[in-house]
Amino acid sequence: MTIKKTKVKAKVPVKTDKGKTEHIAMVTLMPSANAAAVVAEYTKVFGEQDVQALMEELRPHMKNVNDGNLQHCEAMLVGQAHALQSIFMNLARRAVNQEYLQQYEMYLRLGLKAQNQCRMTLETLAAIKNPPVVFAKQANINQGSGNQQVNNGTPATPSHAEKIINPQNELLEVNNGSETMDTRATGEAIGKNPAMATVD
Repeated sequence: MTIKKTKVKAKVPVKTDKGKTEHIAMVTLMPSANAAAVVAEYTKVFGEQDVQALMEELRPHMKNVNDGNLQHCEAMLVGQAHALQSIFMNLARRAVNQEYLQQYEMYLRLGLKAQNQCRMTLETLAAIKNPPVVFAKQANINQGSGNQQVNNGTPATPSHAEKIINPQNELLEVNNGSETMDTRATGEAIGKNPAMATVD
């Protein structure tokens, strides 16, 4: 039996149409396309998804957010909080049934991460529903002459570290260093003690 050798020619890359590549780049960067691609991959439990149909469904939701209508976002956050709570409950129940510490710790750690994400989701929802009040430390004062004075509170501290001067470590002096505050006279030297002298 003989084997026939065939030569394989290298394929020359085909130049794509510039308009087509620009369209692909535009779609790739569209938020609705990105979201639709991810949703299609993760929601196969509902059946095969059409990315184009998902994009069309996402566009009105995005427009509503741009117009200030956050109802869908709020509903989504509530749904996510419930889903995360379910994940937490499932993992916590699994942790209790584990015989070995390593598996117990793994399930409980993952469950507590889901619980923390649930808490943060609810905090986000609360912040959307009740935005925090900001108290600005800025006073704009106009004297009526057209000149406006802006006081921004205390000046910002420098970002670099400065030398901290501790006055207790400095030499106490009078008149900016010209005279030492120690007014005692210099004492006389003590005479030597012959009993303590070195032995020759």
